[in-house]
This record gives sequence, structure tokens and C-alpha cells, in this order.
Amino acid sequence: MIQDFASTIWSVPGAPPDLRALEQACLNAVPAPYQAFDGPLLFRAFLGGTGRANSIVSLSPESDAGLQPRIARMEARSAARGITCRFRSTPLDPPGLEALLRARGYTDHDETLVLLGPLGGMVRPDTAVRALSGPDPAWMEVVGTAEYQVDARRAEKARMPELLAVPAAWLVLEEDGMAIASLFVVADGTLCGMFDLAVRPEFRRRGIAARIMGAGAAWAAQRGAIWKWSQVSASNTASLALNARMGMGEMYRYRYFKR
Repeated sequence: MIQDFASTIWSVPGAPPDLRALEQACLNAVPAPYQAFDGPLLFRAFLGGTGRANSIVSLSPESDAGLQPRIARMEARSAARGITCRFRSTPLDPPGLEALLRARGYTDHDETLVLLGPLGGMVRPDTAVRALSGPDPAWMEVVGTAEYQVDARRAEKARMPELLAVPAAWLVLEEDGMAIASLFVVADGTLCGMFDLAVRPEFRRRGIAARIMGAGAAWAAQRGAIWKWSQVSASNTASLALNARMGMGEMYRYRYFKR
């Protein structure tokens, strides 16, 4: 299967995006209004909701002699913003970061797979899918059927349209006037990111998720995207299987360190 995925990746014209490009796409797709670099570490803060917008991440795997005091400064920044100090650990971590965090009492949580695949084969326009300019109440309601939405997370989603600097759409698939599926899609150059895939429980196992993803791929392809990437929890076997059927393969993983 790994060999098949590699063959598919290299069949697309142009080199596939590397790890740094995917991490930059993540930062663009999940905006945070408060950001500051300290050496290779980037501090990000919003309202304390989603981890990607409320954590520290490294964008360089080079050795850093000043790493330990940087960690302390990041902890102080988090405390000043009133959010939990979380480090999002990727293969771009500087050497020794994990050991330093564990020595300070941090433990790892929430392993996530970053998946990548060619977009072209996924494109399926669907007249039942509407593209919204923001997360309206119906879209929010569908998302809420798939994951627990704390107030901070809902508030962050509501503010995303004013913060995003890349083209994005909030898709809903409707049946008999009811929104039954949701998807958030971003077109960032050649990269299409998909998030917040949800299908109402009573409509699952009918191919609805694949339909709205196909519509999302069509929307992004019209804006120049040729690669689809996503981030899926290691425990979400259903989503991982769906993405695999659509030609997606694992590029790398990340974890959060919290104490």
C-alpha cells in the first residue's frame, strides 16, 4: 500500500509539498490572531479552543542552544494570554525538545496523522452542496454532531472569516432543505486543506462524506489546487479509512505536549 501511494504521489506533475509546506498551510488554514516567534518556536494564541491555534510549534529542526529558556518564555506567554501551554510536536522540532518538555512535567496527547494525496481524482461537483462565506448556524449544528464544541472553539470558528488570508469556503450538503453534512475547505495555492467533516448520525453510511469531499475538491480545483491534505486523529479509524479510499496517504504525525 505504501508503494501504491508513492506511485500515485509521483504521478502528479511537480514535486509534492514537503513537510514545511504542509505546516505552513496548517498555519494559514487555522489562523491565530496572536503570534510571536522566539527563535524556531512560534507562539500562537486565540481563545483557548482548538490546539492548532493555541499552541507552540517549531518551524526548524536545527539545533538550538537557547531552547530551554525559550520554553520558559513560551510558558509565560501562554499564562499571560490565559491559555493552556501546549507544544505541537512535529518532525520539525529542534533536537532535545521532547526531552526538555518531559523533564518539565509535560506528557504527550492526541496523536494526529497528516495525510496527502492528489486532488484530481477526488473532484465530484454536487448541486446539493452549497458553499458559504462563513460558518452559519446550520453548518455549526452539523459540526456539533461529530465533535464536542466547547464555547471557545465555537467562538473561534465564528471568527475565522475575518482572520483568514487564503480562499476558504464552508460547505453544507442539503437534503430536503436540511443541512446533513459539513466541510471547511481552504485553497492555498496548489494545496487544498479540508477540515470539520461531519455527517448527521442518521445519514451516515450512505456515502455522504465522500460526496461533500468531492464537492470540496471541485471548489478547490477551480482555484488552482492539485493536492489535498488533511489532519486526522490517529483514533478516528472511519475517517482514516475514507481518506485512504480517496487516495490519501500518511506524510507525518504530530502530537501535543501538555502538563
